[in-house]
Amino acid sequence: MTRQLVPSPDGATQVFIIIGYPVSQVKAPQLMNTAFAQSGANATMVPIEVGPAQAPALIEALKSAANVGGFLATIPHKFELLKHADGAGPVATAAGCANALRREPDGRWSAENFDGIGFVTGLLASGEPIEGKTVFVYGAGGAGSSIAAGVLKANAACVHVSDLSTTRAQDLCERLDRLWPGKVKHAVAGEHRDADIVVNATPVGLDEADPLPFSLDGLNPNALVAEIIMKPAETRLLLEAHRRGFRTLAGMRMLEPQIDLYRRFFRIPDPDVRSDPLHAIVGRGTMP
Repeated sequence: MTRQLVPSPDGATQVFIIIGYPVSQVKAPQLMNTAFAQSGANATMVPIEVGPAQAPALIEALKSAANVGGFLATIPHKFELLKHADGAGPVATAAGCANALRREPDGRWSAENFDGIGFVTGLLASGEPIEGKTVFVYGAGGAGSSIAAGVLKANAACVHVSDLSTTRAQDLCERLDRLWPGKVKHAVAGEHRDADIVVNATPVGLDEADPLPFSLDGLNPNALVAEIIMKPAETRLLLEAHRRGFRTLAGMRMLEPQIDLYRRFFRIPDPDVRSDPLHAIVGRGTMP
């Protein structure tokens, strides 16, 4: 019978950490621990809640522990996590932040960001095309930055980015424009009505009493409304968009594809092929 969790961690257990503030909403530990068990890996993932001021010291302290194999990061630590890498993959470099960090055999640390890849994969799996579409992203934080980079890499026609921090949104747009000239625009709230895909990449909606992150009034009736929040699974935004007849994409559709990407990134064997050749590809710095 397939084990669902490591029965009892021991001295040889490889420990992976997910940091966040808050961290109670994360689903990755349960899903990753199931993936570890199915792979027969002696590994476990532990969530740690840590504030922004304490996160740098915590990350460095945990990096010094020989049996810590890597990190995942959720809000608000994705920009901080990249600072602790010796090298980064193409999406993390484009987005300017990372949600995964791993220890290399030589002791160096490599980062990548799978939010955008997961979002694109979930969108395409739902039968929603990206190529040629106008995408409006609310939020230039870690997830929003990665999603903006991911849809541009998937040949979106253009991406508009809005954030409460004008500086953060402008910095992201300038960084992306160097890679995709003329396809990125810094926008203000409310300019999303003609978009084909509108993404809430802000924390607004984590609390069920939160207001809508943006208005649905006047939105293109053929638009898709996407959410990155995973708990609650049906945010107020998704419920209202569905009530009004819009197509929607829930946050879990972005996370589900990432679990296998994380597994490969952390070089955990394929549960169906215990000697997973993909670890060699990832080890050369190629995107999994």
